[in-house]
Amino acid sequence: FFHDHTLLILIMITVLIAYIMFMLFFNKFTNRYLLHGPTIEIIWTILPAVILMFIAFPSLRLLYLMDEINSPLITLKAIGHQWYWSYEYSNFLNLEFDSYMIPTNELDMNGFRFLDVDNRIILPMNNQIRILVTATDVIHSWTVPTLGVKIDATPGRLNQTNFLINQPG
Repeated sequence: FFHDHTLLILIMITVLIAYIMFMLFFNKFTNRYLLHGPTIEIIWTILPAVILMFIAFPSLRLLYLMDEINSPLITLKAIGHQWYWSYEYSNFLNLEFDSYMIPTNELDMNGFRFLDVDNRIILPMNNQIRILVTATDVIHSWTVPTLGVKIDATPGRLNQTNFLINQPG
């Protein structure tokens, strides 16, 4: 809906500008008070600001709603290291493990290159899941392409996102 809202505003602006340009090309009449005057300058200063507000307020509302996490069932903490990831299930005691990428020469024929790991995380379906991501050394990127989740892991900073798994995989 936000895309349609913004696209409608952009189409209205484009049609208005095209109409004005068409009239300027084919109209020989000019009004000397149209281009110079405090009233028209106030109008073309305030009108774009009002249009930007019509785009900004729904955008800010959408950003707020996307960042809100509604009582997740499980919290997973992912810590990026130089060559591997460490995972901690925060809801359980002492459930931590490291996950290393499988080298290409050890990969099965049906494995995914640069995506398969030796210890996979197991998460429930149809439940809200929160993930906390951080790093120990350099900036990493925690990504699950099939879920559409990508979040940066920065040393000294704890980033969080949430997702819902609706298909097994």
